Amino acid sequence: MADGIAIIGAGYAGLAAAAELASRGVACDIFEASRTLGGRARGVAIDGMTLDNGAHILVGAYGETLRLMRLVAAPAAALKRQPLHLEFPGQFRLHAPRLPAPLHLAWALASAQGLSWREKFAALRFMRGLKARHFRLPVDVTVAELLAKQPDRLRRFLWQPLCLAALNTPPAEASAQVFVNVLRDSLAAGRAASDLLLPATDFASLFPEPAARWLAARGTAIHRGTRIGTVTMEMADGSERYFLDGRGPYRQVIIAVAPRHVAALLGVLPRLTLLHEQLAALRWQPIVTCYLRYPAPVRLPVAMAGVDGGYAQWLFDRGALRGQTGVIGAVISGPGRHDGLDADALAMRIDAEVRRIVPDLPEPTWHRVIAEKRATFACTPGLKRPWVETPLPGLLLAGDYIDGDYPATLEGAVRSGVAAALSAYCRIGQPAGRQP
Repeated sequence: MADGIAIIGAGYAGLAAAAELASRGVACDIFEASRTLGGRARGVAIDGMTLDNGAHILVGAYGETLRLMRLVAAPAAALKRQPLHLEFPGQFRLHAPRLPAPLHLAWALASAQGLSWREKFAALRFMRGLKARHFRLPVDVTVAELLAKQPDRLRRFLWQPLCLAALNTPPAEASAQVFVNVLRDSLAAGRAASDLLLPATDFASLFPEPAARWLAARGTAIHRGTRIGTVTMEMADGSERYFLDGRGPYRQVIIAVAPRHVAALLGVLPRLTLLHEQLAALRWQPIVTCYLRYPAPVRLPVAMAGVDGGYAQWLFDRGALRGQTGVIGAVISGPGRHDGLDADALAMRIDAEVRRIVPDLPEPTWHRVIAEKRATFACTPGLKRPWVETPLPGLLLAGDYIDGDYPATLEGAVRSGVAAALSAYCRIGQPAGRQP
């Protein structure tokens, strides 16, 4: 689509950008190195089943993700919506009823099992204190510092698990302001905002594949299995034109790949020193997912169960969520003592943790471990992240690392894609050399 818009990367950010543009009547070219769409949130075929390369939990506050899923006609049944429910079997249980906000949270805390009344009041005071400050901290500190005065059991069963799940960064290193943003938009917002949306399909089928079909019907071309090595630029009639390994020219390019690939793509372009410095300053956090398959009758007591003090942090019953009976997925966010274990040793330890909550558990028939060593950036206090617009007109960025209120989540990626699309749309039709 010469002189139009190109998008490099068909993960959630790139496809969100394309969908937003298509909704405004603008088609584009998308180039994706893989044959599978979704980027770091995708399905993986293993032993005749489609598993995920991580457990990405959505919540009702993910407004842009849900809006675009509706736009591209993603199946509504792909997400199982349930009120907020956090449970460490036999130790802690918090369940939000279907009451108007803020009563739903007050009731959830008041009725929580495993907390004393002193601990329940401490949680309510903590949330009221954040609300009184309009969820803005005077200085961004670590989550551990923010929670220093909270009772131990609250930290252990509520705040710290939420921090790891949302920011994928240990509380001792994680940004308190970003964590507070997450609490503001979920626990402290409307009742539905705190709902858990548990995927009933793989992450490629959740949004990327429906988006691809919807985009194709509107003239957007997705070039799968097409890796772009370098973006170059030439001046024509007083404005920039971009080439992707010689393909083009394009008036605008949205770079929607993992941040570690951005520098290589843009290395020959001028005026991007600050961007390269910001990218080089990012540190990375892993996510490890271990799948264990047991005989079909095996079930967890709940679809999503927390693990206290274990190698795993959350266990997911794939039978309850996906119909993959007997398959338990264990998720580990961030670094930890599991780092030195091989797949067999890790599976044995997680099997022992499943046995704590499932009586008379038979031996697993197989296990698989999927490790994303650079799953997300480390969301630390005061981190300077790039914005969607760069010093080069028409060169835009999208991805879960882009500056914003959220950490590296699907919603963060989608929001960045929408922001890049809106910036590109504002520039369409302007005379050569003129900038908005």
